[in-house]
Amino acid sequence: MKLTVLHYPKCGTCRKAVKWLKEKGYELELVDLFEAAPSPLVLADLLQKSGLDIKKFFNTSGEVYKEMNLKDKLPQMSVQDQIDLLSSNGRLVKRPIVTDGTQVTVGFKEEEFTSVWSGQ
Repeated sequence: MKLTVLHYPKCGTCRKAVKWLKEKGYELELVDLFEAAPSPLVLADLLQKSGLDIKKFFNTSGEVYKEMNLKDKLPQMSVQDQIDLLSSNGRLVKRPIVTDGTQVTVGFKEEEFTSVWSGQ
């Protein structure tokens, strides 16, 4: 099965996730978030399929998030404005995001990957 992985190649967590998925036999389409942030349409689709709150899609420990003071700004923003903001800068996006077109995971927790991605 083929998975799409939105990641940053220099991120240690992303490298662990990619290694884990390859060891499980997945074919991966790797998309560098820093070179090409996902479009608002793609993000809206991922958000809907994930069932997660949009806050989970933000890299809250990243420099750009902190510099923009988003912790205080996000609660006043609409979901669409938050999606537009995420699509404007790949450094704001929590990584990796993994999808098979139906399911979506955000971040890398081995327990979650085992539950979602080990039954290919």
